[in-house]
Amino acid sequence: MSKISSAPIRDMIAISGEPENYTSKEFINRLLTIIRRHLKMDVAFISELVDGRRYFRHVDAKQGEDRVKVGGSDPEEDSYCLQVIEGRLPELIQDAHDLEEARKLAATEDFPIGAHLSVPIRLKNGRIYGTFCCFSTHPDHSLNERDLAMMHAFSEVAAEQIEQDLEERDKHNEIKHRISRVIDNELLNPVFQPIYDIITNTPIGFESLTRFKAEPARTPDVWFNEAAQVGLGADLEIMALRRVLAEAERISPHYYVSVNLSPQTLLDGQIAELLCTQPDGRLVLELTEHAVVDCYEDLVDALLPLRNYGVRLAVDDAGAGFASFRHILALKPDIIKLDISITRNIDRDANRCELARGLMGFAHAVGSKIVAEGVETEAELDALRKIGIDMAQGYLLGKPMSVSELITNNYL
Repeated sequence: MSKISSAPIRDMIAISGEPENYTSKEFINRLLTIIRRHLKMDVAFISELVDGRRYFRHVDAKQGEDRVKVGGSDPEEDSYCLQVIEGRLPELIQDAHDLEEARKLAATEDFPIGAHLSVPIRLKNGRIYGTFCCFSTHPDHSLNERDLAMMHAFSEVAAEQIEQDLEERDKHNEIKHRISRVIDNELLNPVFQPIYDIITNTPIGFESLTRFKAEPARTPDVWFNEAAQVGLGADLEIMALRRVLAEAERISPHYYVSVNLSPQTLLDGQIAELLCTQPDGRLVLELTEHAVVDCYEDLVDALLPLRNYGVRLAVDDAGAGFASFRHILALKPDIIKLDISITRNIDRDANRCELARGLMGFAHAVGSKIVAEGVETEAELDALRKIGIDMAQGYLLGKPMSVSELITNNYL
């Protein structure tokens, strides 16, 4: 039997008047609807055989028929599915009551089952996932090999989608295991980068950053992004925050400490309890340009008790994109952090100077302060001073260090 690609099947779905851009689940469900209606069956489903049971993963049934439900299961030995896979029943059955093996199965009378078509769903590695099935409660002697061939074709297409789903599930589980291991074993260390008053040339605060000790070696943003993908973003951020706050106890309250948190984690009920244990005015929360805010009103409400307590708010990466300006307008931060894309080579670029000067003027007008990030040369630092910016951080002023290194290098 020749194999067909998913393209003709997708064309068939499009012709039926439904949208073309389906999720995998929607696409498989649409396959079931098409085959059930085309063959005039009562129920169509995809089953998975796992550890001796048959699970119904996708189901399409005529109106009023609800005995087969997604998530339901039964012993595979009692199912038509296993009998077909093992060759004890044929894939095409016009009337189940004509076959002795079918009559032995309780389902034949319980539903009852009249006509039945079932074909294995075989994955690329040769493993049989389950079956693609449909049946009616009445016999149908018009069913033929062409109908069975269509079942096989649809089964191959369903297998492609299932294979993708399984790969995504395996990837999801792999990521979740990796992130859980980091959280359970606290496989990260906080480091702190000095923030300077560049007029007096003295440190006034430190931005906390995270360095991971786990494999594979990757940048912190990858770890946090993956954690968010598998629903562990808040757990990882909160664990990292606990470590930061523990280390920050070694830093004099004379200096402020800024921490990076996503909007989703800021909405977590644990955050207020953690942050309100710190000295008044000590902490600054940094919200990045890349952080997506679904509802600013909810975020403002969550921040209000923290800000009343003395926790300040900073918007990171200002000038890097449109989102940071939305953050600034909606949240009215205490600190606006000038993105490295503006400070880099600012001494040689008049446009960067004008943009920085404009943001400086805006910040002054709304009562915010500016911190320039990514300063790496004395020329950049001088240019920032001339504009009127008096706070900055970057490798010129100090790299991210542990508290012990800060003490050793006389930053504290």
